[in-house]
Amino acid sequence: MKTSWRNASLVASAAAVLALTTACGQDSGASSVGSQNVGATAAAGGYGGLGSGIGTGTETSPSASSTSAVGQGNLGAQSASAGKLQVSANPELGDVLTDATGLTLYRFDEDTAEPPKSNCNGDCATAWPPVPADDASAGAGIDKALLGEVTRADGSKQLTIAGWPAYRYAKDTKAGDLTGQGVGGKWYALAPTGKKASVASLPGLSTRNDPKLGEIVVDKNGMTVYRFAKDKAWPKPVSNCNGACLEKWPVVSPVSANDTKGVQKKGLMSFTRGDGARQQTVNCSPIYTFSGDKEPGDTNGQGVGGTWYAVRPDGKMVGVSDK
Repeated sequence: MKTSWRNASLVASAAAVLALTTACGQDSGASSVGSQNVGATAAAGGYGGLGSGIGTGTETSPSASSTSAVGQGNLGAQSASAGKLQVSANPELGDVLTDATGLTLYRFDEDTAEPPKSNCNGDCATAWPPVPADDASAGAGIDKALLGEVTRADGSKQLTIAGWPAYRYAKDTKAGDLTGQGVGGKWYALAPTGKKASVASLPGLSTRNDPKLGEIVVDKNGMTVYRFAKDKAWPKPVSNCNGACLEKWPVVSPVSANDTKGVQKKGLMSFTRGDGARQQTVNCSPIYTFSGDKEPGDTNGQGVGGTWYAVRPDGKMVGVSDK
């Protein structure tokens, strides 16, 4: 009877070791690491262009021909009065301000709210049609005192929200579209308060569908999560980002497995770094955020140095071919 108990214990111990080996041995690092830098190129022209997707920051300035070609089926809606403004709940950005038809309203970082001033003209105003101030009114959840107007360079009146000039985006063609979010690192959906729409309450780790990179992992603030190709996951997590590296690539602190959504649970663990701090992993690979990402949806760290890549839900690196 004692012998059977001892044999059973040995089998259980071996199974536990095997499970740990499997969990932390799935991805032993990058192979065929490329030098592609998807999402790290700054937008040209200062105002972005007719790009697509939330927060890629990679769109370029449109030419006159491309500007006129995109979104032609929606030009009437883009130039129409805002009507009664609405608040739309977005799972990634929280409350977003829209016009009466549900089209997202945006603000531009190069504008000013005090005093109100629009710095989007010419081709910029074609890609980002200013919202006319006439006939705009506050719907439910919107403080009517925040609505105002500013006189543009061409003499027209543009709607302002808490002083910020409001725009639509030419490539938003239907209610709920948010293709202008994060374009050029300067264009953001408006919250009902006039501020940039903030991320809704998120788990410690979750995923979002990036139009350029696909499904990627984000932290509790909606910031893109990255892996360092020089780190190790096997036989145990090892971070090779230290000292000054950590100023650019802050570690993701430990997250409970119950505080995640859409991220692979296998290999989801934390470990003690060489400097004594605790760091989270996905599939046993250490994860970080990037100081160059300023807003949720930014992916400016993708491909940096040919060694930093956004993380897929299974822990693999976006843009890296694994054997």
